[in-house]
Amino acid sequence: MNDADWLDKAVSLALENVAEGGGPFGAVIVRDDGLLSIGQNRVTRDMDPTAHAEVGAIRAACASINDFSLAGAVLYTSCEPCPLCVSAALWSRLDRVVYAADREDAARGGFDDREFYELFSRDRSTWPTSIDSVRIPTAAAPFDAWLANLARTPY
Repeated sequence: MNDADWLDKAVSLALENVAEGGGPFGAVIVRDDGLLSIGQNRVTRDMDPTAHAEVGAIRAACASINDFSLAGAVLYTSCEPCPLCVSAALWSRLDRVVYAADREDAARGGFDDREFYELFSRDRSTWPTSIDSVRIPTAAAPFDAWLANLARTPY
């Protein structure tokens, strides 16, 4: 299958999800020309703002291969990933992300993707959610413990 075929699968998952009362997003992860996982937007179904199609597909793919790295895999998604999903793609070390609709399509549908991308270019003091640093004496202790743990799994 080629990019267009995998994107058709992601769009079909999105349409199926809408028909079942979910959000208009679907995703598939492919490695070595084989399907690793699928994901559909479950935000309203599960009352979980992180239950995006891409995140679901990443979680399922990692579980199926028993590894947190998806190196060598491609994420195909029905819409340009939001910043949350881009971050998840980067953290999971996907080789590539391919999308169909873009952030303008999502905005037309009433989704905040475009606004979130614009938000990151603004000063944090203008954000609707306050992000504050309060440095306490033990702030670095978890990282010290991590570095001292010779049995840690590096990533």
